[in-house]
Amino acid sequence: MSVLVLGGYGAVGAHLVRLLRAAGIRALAAGRDPVRADRVVDLASASSLGAALSDVSIVVNCAGVEDIRLVEECVRRDIVFVDISATSGYVQDLERVDGPVVLGVGLAPGMTSALAVAALTDDPGPVDIMIGLGAGEHHGPAATAWTYQLLGQRFPDPDGSDLRNFTRPTHFAVPGAAGYRRFPAVRADFADQHRLTHQFSVPVRSYLRLDSRLATLGLASLTWIPPLRALTPKHLPGTDTWVVLARTADGTTRWATGHGQSLATAAVAAITVEELASHRITTPTWLHDILHLDQLLHRLPATGVEITAGRTDGRT
Repeated sequence: MSVLVLGGYGAVGAHLVRLLRAAGIRALAAGRDPVRADRVVDLASASSLGAALSDVSIVVNCAGVEDIRLVEECVRRDIVFVDISATSGYVQDLERVDGPVVLGVGLAPGMTSALAVAALTDDPGPVDIMIGLGAGEHHGPAATAWTYQLLGQRFPDPDGSDLRNFTRPTHFAVPGAAGYRRFPAVRADFADQHRLTHQFSVPVRSYLRLDSRLATLGLASLTWIPPLRALTPKHLPGTDTWVVLARTADGTTRWATGHGQSLATAAVAAITVEELASHRITTPTWLHDILHLDQLLHRLPATGVEITAGRTDGRT
């Protein structure tokens, strides 16, 4: 099995290439820089990608480029396309592709989806998902751009209302292992909430906060004046600790926390690639339909992710 990693020397891609090679899988880093890339690819051109697909069985998109033509170039060759994007519109396009695509791979979506599905085994829903990210981690430009592109944008809530990103602050009981101080999270348009709402016929809502109160309040303020994002500092106060949780209506919560969002996303992607060696897909498939929460939690430590996970019972 050979895996081509788009953005293979970026924040997530470099971790993924290393993890796959450590697992004995042939991993090729793809990008525009001939010095760092194993295969030179200009993702502005689908034909450029096509020339790099020789002897490749899986492509993982860690480049932050959301171009359905690249996906189609892969699937028409029966190459599995794995994407870590959280962007709702793009993911909905991926769901309509006629071929083998894996969606929602990473920390959020990915781990969050598995947590929500596990929570729904305890309670019929609804489920609230909270994603807490360390503001002090050095994120790649794609991750930063994705967060800022949500500013001022609106998305549909399960109740039928039209909702602006980074509004409707809500408190969550964050596990002490995360070291997060108490302050609200705000709604954010992560793609898996829409898929889970449709798949399980219950409202699933995603919320975002950072470990820095200042940074979280900054997002909540900037959503009303998006052009001011140019004034935000490149480095924010905070740590590299992330926490993700899924909470049911009675307060029962499934959660996980660790260090390094980019590493965690790469680790989930690496586990997904390994699973695809024995789990053949032919149509668009979400990660939570391939891997269950317990499988992820059991296999993540082997990738070097320091993870603590648990469940709190809302009835006690």
